[in-house]
Amino acid sequence: MLKEFKEFALRGNVLDMAIGIIIGAAFSQIVNSLVNDILMPPIGLLLGRVDFSNLFITLSGGHYETLAAAQEAGAVTINYGLFINNVISFLIVAFAVFLLVRGVNRLQRQAQKEEEAAEPTTKECPYCLSTIPLKATRCPQCTSQLVEG
Repeated sequence: MLKEFKEFALRGNVLDMAIGIIIGAAFSQIVNSLVNDILMPPIGLLLGRVDFSNLFITLSGGHYETLAAAQEAGAVTINYGLFINNVISFLIVAFAVFLLVRGVNRLQRQAQKEEEAAEPTTKECPYCLSTIPLKATRCPQCTSQLVEG
C-alpha cells in the first residue's frame, strides 16, 4: 500500500493539483480584495453610503453600530452583508474558471483538428496487419515484400 501511495504521490497529477490549490488560494485573496476594496465601496456609495461588511441583523436584541461592536458584545447576528460579498467573490472566481476552461477546451479542439489534418506517417502491412513506416518497402514484422501503390 505504501508503494502504491508513493507512485500516486509522485505522479504529475498530484503535483499539478497542489500547484493549482496554491494558485487558487492566492487568486481567492486577489478576488476578495477586488470585491471588498474596489467593487463594494462604489456600490455602497451608490446605495446611500452602505458598507456591505456591516450589514447584519441582530437576533439577540439590542442595537449595534457595526458588526465588530455586535460581535464584541457577544450578540448573535445574521451577517447578510458578508454573505453578499462572498457571493460576488464566488461569481468572479466562477467566471474566471469558466474563461480558463473555455480557453483550454478551445486549444484542445484546435490541437485535435491539427492532428486529424496531419498527413499519416505509417501504414498497415497487408499481410500481417502490423503498423509500419509509410516509406517501408518490406515489413519488419513478417518480412513480406510490400507492393508500392
